Amino acid sequence: MIATSVTLLQRLREPESAHWPRFVDLYTPLLLYWARRLGLGPADAADLIQDVLVILVRRMPSFEYRPGQSFRGWLRTVALNQWKHNRRKAGRLAATMESRPLAAPAGPDPFEEQEYARVMVHRGLDLIREEFSPAAWEAFRRHVLDDLPAAEVAAALGLQVGTVYAAKSRVFRRLREELEGLVDLD
Repeated sequence: MIATSVTLLQRLREPESAHWPRFVDLYTPLLLYWARRLGLGPADAADLIQDVLVILVRRMPSFEYRPGQSFRGWLRTVALNQWKHNRRKAGRLAATMESRPLAAPAGPDPFEEQEYARVMVHRGLDLIREEFSPAAWEAFRRHVLDDLPAAEVAAALGLQVGTVYAAKSRVFRRLREELEGLVDLD
C-alpha cells in the first residue's frame, strides 16, 4: 500500500501551515482525476475540489492519523460525500438514492493504488521539471519516460551516455525527495 506522508499530515493540522500549497499541488490532480471519473465537467470538478479542500482545512486540525488506515481512503470518502451532497443540493439525486449507501461510479475503480502512484509521479515531475536544464530533462524524458536506450538518447542529443544516466539519477533523486512518504519509487 502506498502511504501518505504522516509528517505532511501533521504539518497540515495548522490552517495557516506553509505546507498547504504542497498538499494542494500534489493532491489536486488526484482529486481532479476522481472528479472526472465521477462524470463531472471542468467547472463542476473545480467546484468539488474547492469544496473538498475547504473541508480539509476545517477538519485537519482535529484529524488523527491511525497507522494501518488510509488517508487516501478517508480523502476519497470526503470527496464522494461532497459529490453526493452537491448533487442532492442541486436536486439531481432521486429520492430512492437518498437511502442507498454511497458507492463509487460504475466502471473500473478510480482509486486503485497504481493509478494513484501514476497521478502522483506525473504531478511530482511537473513540479520539479524547472529545476533541471532543458538538456538534462530531455535526456531523462527520452530515456525513462519514452523508454529509449541511453546510448540512443545520448547520440540523438549529442551527449555522453554517462550524462544520460546522471540526468536520470538526479531527476529520480529529486522526485523521491518531492514525493517522500507519498509514493514508493524504489
